[in-house]
Amino acid sequence: MNEIDFQMLICIREEQHITKAAERLFVTPPALIYRIRQLEKKIGVKITVKKGKQITLTPEGEYLASQANKYLLEWSKTKDYVLNMSDEVQGTFRIGVSRVIANYKLAPILKKFVTIYPKVKLIVDTGISTDMFQLLQTEDIHLAIVRGGENNFNWPDEKHLIKSENILLISHKKIEMEDLPNIPRVNYKVSSPYFTEIVNQWWNERFTHPPNITMQVDNFEICKEMVRNELGYAFIPSIFLSDNDQFYFEKLLTKNGGVLNLGTWMLYRKSSLALSMVQRFTQYIKSIDF
Repeated sequence: MNEIDFQMLICIREEQHITKAAERLFVTPPALIYRIRQLEKKIGVKITVKKGKQITLTPEGEYLASQANKYLLEWSKTKDYVLNMSDEVQGTFRIGVSRVIANYKLAPILKKFVTIYPKVKLIVDTGISTDMFQLLQTEDIHLAIVRGGENNFNWPDEKHLIKSENILLISHKKIEMEDLPNIPRVNYKVSSPYFTEIVNQWWNERFTHPPNITMQVDNFEICKEMVRNELGYAFIPSIFLSDNDQFYFEKLLTKNGGVLNLGTWMLYRKSSLALSMVQRFTQYIKSIDF
């Protein structure tokens, strides 16, 4: 079996339709059926069941498809290393980026990088930091850009702090910190635990009563809109506060008087620096004003 066979099995498993699978593979349906039959003849087992335009995998086919992603990942790694044996920066570069950074920072950064290195093919995943961290741990990506506190990522390899941003209390007008337990709070209900963990730790160090949470929202822009309409206060990272926002705000301070921060981190394996594209990207990120 080769790369095309594995891609074929993945498409069949995902589409379960001859025409749709053929379109993804840029072949005609008869050509796809012919390739399936040739593969079945080669390995000596039936791997598909066809009924009209519908097609499913047999247990044997399912097993082969389950191995396909592993094979394709290893093959991609092999090609990348071979390509990087030359001095030219090229290959397939897989990165995972926090949704917030992807939304506010990523596009112009990647545009400049691929302009400098046009032979690098980027494959980008975005999402919550916990998911991006998991992709890095399972080696599905070369590098992750994630957000959290210094102790949130139990990463034994290379770690670089790209940017540190303040965590702010925002309100429509000035409020006293000691009054917070009695004032309605608009709470960011986040699926990633890092921001929540930092804020909760700060709260528990100062108050014996829980916060008066009256609203749970899943977006910092919604937090701002509720605060703007005097429906409570909120905690937000400073990246979400623009020069045009007319809020009262205070930086949260640690017990020792330091400013409470949320970091943006670049995580990767030192061994990945053998790939010139990873090496150049890490150098590039360290050199820019993030």
